[in-house]
Amino acid sequence: MKRKYELKKRAEAQLETRRRIVEAAIELHGSKGPARTTLSEIARLAGVQRHTLYRHFPDERELMLACSGVYTERNPMPDPARWDGQEGEERLRTGLREMYAFFEANEPMMSRLATDAETHTLTREMMQMRRGAQIAEIRATLGRALPRRAAAQATLDLALDFRTWQRLRRSGLSSRAAADAMVRALLAQ
Repeated sequence: MKRKYELKKRAEAQLETRRRIVEAAIELHGSKGPARTTLSEIARLAGVQRHTLYRHFPDERELMLACSGVYTERNPMPDPARWDGQEGEERLRTGLREMYAFFEANEPMMSRLATDAETHTLTREMMQMRRGAQIAEIRATLGRALPRRAAAQATLDLALDFRTWQRLRRSGLSSRAAADAMVRALLAQ
């Protein structure tokens, strides 16, 4: 009996250590970006030795998978299935407002990831793995509200880009006003 109890207690301790490591990585990725975060910094913030971190996550990729999985679960993108019953302008407006609200709620992390994805292969891979299919589904759902012309589809790609949202916000637009401006641009195609 005692052996089972000890194993359970040890397993719980291991899960707690793993959780602390993932939380530390998420915090540092959001403040510094994944490319600038070292495993030593993560271990220090988690309160563990580097060898303990490596026991739980043998390489940076394994840690990034765990980290991005937790962050994505906590911060889901809008569900485009909810927009299917809407037509044209209403679908575009609702979809872009929800996307821009998502960008606003996740700006620190999204900004670091977007910057690092330009030069850090692992960050780019994780973003594509965790968000690529979702963005494609959102694009397809909103794209059905537009003409098939290349210009309209290219403008939609621009509207769904995080950096576009950032630029519109830096111009002084609220997220809602930015979404509305992009809807007008899309409908002008």
